[in-house]
Amino acid sequence: MTQRPGVSAVDYMAQVGKDIGVSGWIEVTQAMIDSFAKTTFDEQFIHVDPARAKADSPFGGTIAHGFLTLALLSRMAVEALPRIDGLTMSVNYGFDKVRFLSPVPSGARIRGRFRLMEAEERTSGEVTLHHQVSVEIEGADRPALAALWLTRIYFD
Repeated sequence: MTQRPGVSAVDYMAQVGKDIGVSGWIEVTQAMIDSFAKTTFDEQFIHVDPARAKADSPFGGTIAHGFLTLALLSRMAVEALPRIDGLTMSVNYGFDKVRFLSPVPSGARIRGRFRLMEAEERTSGEVTLHHQVSVEIEGADRPALAALWLTRIYFD
């Protein structure tokens, strides 16, 4: 996993309305799903029991938790978004909208596509970024997830 080269904060903020980047593919394994299920205490059969999920769900097998897909945005962002020169800290500020549009089957590969929608300078050295994010499922017509993700960055 590699992060893209650095850009100045001014150059990054000038990219409003443009596609910023696409991450590499991430395989969502059953082991990842099982680990997430244990961590979050969401061990519903559609996530952790392949035989029952195949027999008793409309998905044909186990699927990832929507929140696992959402959590993987952090990894996707590291790959897809350029490093901002002089950045001292970046924090999640929240989501204005999140929709889980399609299930992610165990073994599927997903990737994130990022578009900068707004860069709101709050004070000198503090900017709130609004990224439209889509998580694509390899070979699928519909994305797994669509969101408007807000992050706050601090820089010199």
